[in-house]
Amino acid sequence: MTDPIADLLTRIRNAILAGHKVVEAPASNLKKEIARILYEKGYILSYKVVTGDGPQGTLKIALKYNQKSKHPAIKELQRVSRPGLRHYAAADELPRVLNGLGIAIISTSRGLMTDKEAKKEKIGGEVLCYVY
Repeated sequence: MTDPIADLLTRIRNAILAGHKVVEAPASNLKKEIARILYEKGYILSYKVVTGDGPQGTLKIALKYNQKSKHPAIKELQRVSRPGLRHYAAADELPRVLNGLGIAIISTSRGLMTDKEAKKEKIGGEVLCYVY
């Protein structure tokens, strides 16, 4: 696998389209941080790491749906920076996703954070993905 982040995002997208409640993916520190941000911003219900499978374990993500309409909380996940074409942005050039309604996950020198947090701390980095 050449792009594990794209693999995680694709697994989440496919699980949402199939209407699944839980999605599993091989765990890594970067994927755990992406799941943490999605949880903090309210896009998923919960996540946990199950040790035993593979070198770092398995990441289980519980997807969030509206109780009445059954629509998913995540409308779209879009990978921006890829191994063949990295996308970096300075602190004053960070993207606004869906006019501020969505989030961009940024990999900075201080770890993973959203675009709003990176603007507040005035640091740029690699734009990993858009979530809305």
